[in-house]
Amino acid sequence: MTAAPAGAAPAAPRLTSLWRHTRSFPPAARLLMVNQFAINLAFYMLMPYLAAHLGDDLGLAAWTVGLVLGVRNLSQQGMFLIGGTLADRYGYKAPILAGCLLRTAGFALLGWVDALPALIAASAATGFAGALFNPAVRAYLAASAGARRVDAFATFNVYYQAGMLLGPLAGLALLAADFRLVCTVAAAIFAGLTVLQWRALPGRAGGSGGGAGTWAGVRAQWRAVVANRPFLLFSLAMTGSYVLTFQVYLALPLAAGVALGAAGTEVTTALFVVSAAVAVAGQLRLTAWAKRRWSPRRALVRGLTAMGLGFLPLALVSMDAGALTAWSTTAALTVAVVLLAAGGAVVYPFEMDTVVTLSGDRLVATHYGLYNTVSGLGVTLGNLAVGALWDVALRREALWVVWCALTATGVLCAGAVALLARSGRLAAP
Repeated sequence: MTAAPAGAAPAAPRLTSLWRHTRSFPPAARLLMVNQFAINLAFYMLMPYLAAHLGDDLGLAAWTVGLVLGVRNLSQQGMFLIGGTLADRYGYKAPILAGCLLRTAGFALLGWVDALPALIAASAATGFAGALFNPAVRAYLAASAGARRVDAFATFNVYYQAGMLLGPLAGLALLAADFRLVCTVAAAIFAGLTVLQWRALPGRAGGSGGGAGTWAGVRAQWRAVVANRPFLLFSLAMTGSYVLTFQVYLALPLAAGVALGAAGTEVTTALFVVSAAVAVAGQLRLTAWAKRRWSPRRALVRGLTAMGLGFLPLALVSMDAGALTAWSTTAALTVAVVLLAAGGAVVYPFEMDTVVTLSGDRLVATHYGLYNTVSGLGVTLGNLAVGALWDVALRREALWVVWCALTATGVLCAGAVALLARSGRLAAP
């Protein structure tokens, strides 16, 4: 694993604004960062309210709501490898444009159709769209940033988190008028992104060097990535971090509901805001601080450890029934969210840089595609395990078991990355 060379660019704290820092990157990288903000803005203005629309406005049964939402997740997670493969064979720009165009159609349909087959098709389209542009965007950003990949991904994450923070607020404001207006505005944002990138984003060849190729060429791409043992081991080791991050949507809201009752919903909303705000406000400073003090390997290990330790206050509070109050639970939940967000902010840019390093700068989008697929599968299995453990622990009034298991997940994930680094498996091939 390699860090950005000293002196390649001014450190983040020397810059007085995010915009000045953004301007230090090439135009293509800047466009991709703004593009990601708009993608998340549109996505999160719609998706948090889709389940209520399907169940309340359209009157669909709970299982059909779950089906529509599940199809979106499956079509995205299951197709990341396809999206990365296409990006490496056809160039990065085409999948980005296709993904934005497909999500334009999918979001528009979600607001204006009520038949289940059409809703499933629209949901699948929005998921496949993410599978198309996500690997391509990250591979393009890495190629544009060159030696400054870590800084580029840190800045990229600020825009990513800002979209997540503002999207639900914009959606809530539009929802006061009509859910169709939410979908129409979200679709319009993606339509505008399609036009903007078609006109302004330079074309860039992918990592295969072979153009369109044949099915045999695609199989060769996949064999090359699957044969990259250090990359696969790193992907598996990092899966735990995605399981931990997802607990903002699963275990933490459940804990808020158990301890706070009806007020748990308001606390959960506040936790989402805190999580995104920590990442937006602290990402550049944390990345610069970590680069000055630690090697990339140590940044990964210590960031993952911090993510795991974030659940320890919840375990301590849950062990002592006398200390289990609304205030203590809220404080423990806040500590968990802050450490998850801060640890994730430290990990993310070095993690993305490591994927490029392990790919040897070849088939980068395909590596990102498989990496996302592995992490997505890990999150699904991890959430099933956390949910099952939660049910058992809740019945036995031993929720501390859940928090200890999540803490252990973070520590084990950090230990696995440390072992890979010590054995030399995180070095460039």
